[in-house]
Amino acid sequence: MTSALSTQLDALGQRARQAARLGARASTAAKNQALRAAARILRRDQENLLTANAQDVAHARAHGQEAAFIERLTLTPKSIEAMASGLEQIADLPDPVGAINGLTRRPSGIEVGQMRVPLGVIAIIYESRPNVTADAAGLCLKSGNACLLRGGSEAHHSNQTIARALHEGLESAQLPTDLIQVLPMTDRAAVDILVTLTQWVDVVVPRGGKGLIQRISALARVPVLKHLHGVCHTYIDADVDIPMALRVADNAKTQRYGTCNTMETLLVHQDIASSILPPLAALYQAKGVELRGDEATCSLIPGAIPATEEDWSTEYLAPILSIRVVPDLDAALDHIARYGSQHTDAILTHHWEHAQRFLREVDSSSVMVNASTRFADGFEYGLGAEIGISTDKLHARGPVGLEGLTSQKYIVLGHGETRTG
Repeated sequence: MTSALSTQLDALGQRARQAARLGARASTAAKNQALRAAARILRRDQENLLTANAQDVAHARAHGQEAAFIERLTLTPKSIEAMASGLEQIADLPDPVGAINGLTRRPSGIEVGQMRVPLGVIAIIYESRPNVTADAAGLCLKSGNACLLRGGSEAHHSNQTIARALHEGLESAQLPTDLIQVLPMTDRAAVDILVTLTQWVDVVVPRGGKGLIQRISALARVPVLKHLHGVCHTYIDADVDIPMALRVADNAKTQRYGTCNTMETLLVHQDIASSILPPLAALYQAKGVELRGDEATCSLIPGAIPATEEDWSTEYLAPILSIRVVPDLDAALDHIARYGSQHTDAILTHHWEHAQRFLREVDSSSVMVNASTRFADGFEYGLGAEIGISTDKLHARGPVGLEGLTSQKYIVLGHGETRTG
């Protein structure tokens, strides 16, 4: 079975590599035409997609999947419209491919600069959300890449129906359908093989839970753009506007609970703890947030539960918040360095030097001053859309948009110059 899978995946990878050459030279107009056509087709074929999705949902229910899983899997007319609109929004974004920057003339007479180019073939592995199929394919196409998409087996019928719409869009623009391939096999072993195809795949992007990302990171022989989890912190400094701090810290936790940029730990300077924690706790508790804290926190917040060592490094993705009172900025920085996940961390302060230290010293992909961690998002950053968030330090870091799916190569423009030295 594994040998047959390897042969099949090798053939898909080879087709993707060949298509990637054509994708890299495709015009912006052609790519945009394909994206807009696919959006129209998704709207046209809405009933077919809903039927396919109902089949996936029924299978998931029959196998006892929990309600949250079913919710992520389920498509509606509204979510299909969001997929279609998302493709149109990607079409409206500036095309990064071929952009030249930093062109300078050297003493020899040559001009040296950098050109933005596609990565090549991107393998994207994700779980139950069928909308990722359209989002990921759209971003890869606009950035000139070919993609191999491996969605969860539970969304197989939905993903294949979306793929047909994408292929029809590509055909309308006279682009090869192999630019977007949704893997037809549901065998889990396919993922294990896919992430080792160094001759065909340039980068792997896993989108899903921590377990999936850890597994792919351990198995992959090609570069992986990833973040394992989001243990995001907000530190409230002693010198702070209390109404602003209440508003931002509340939003960072309660605007949405199940996202990777939601605050999971709140750090509070001891000089302001007695002033800000009781009203902040009232906001949280009114929304049903369970509060877990150190000894100082529990003494200030009735009903707070003593935090364990495990709490400080836990991504809850739920209405639960860990709170620690710290003596100073250094203690806050030490806590984040020890327990953070290098995703997103924020300081709330009026102290300029403290803000600058926080920006310089916190080693995370997004570091914020006086803003909610919930802003760590490609759309909010002006990227238009994102393929995911990377906490790696090479190539792409933070929300990965179109530019994150490209790299830069040096180009030299000469006029017949020859080197003499």
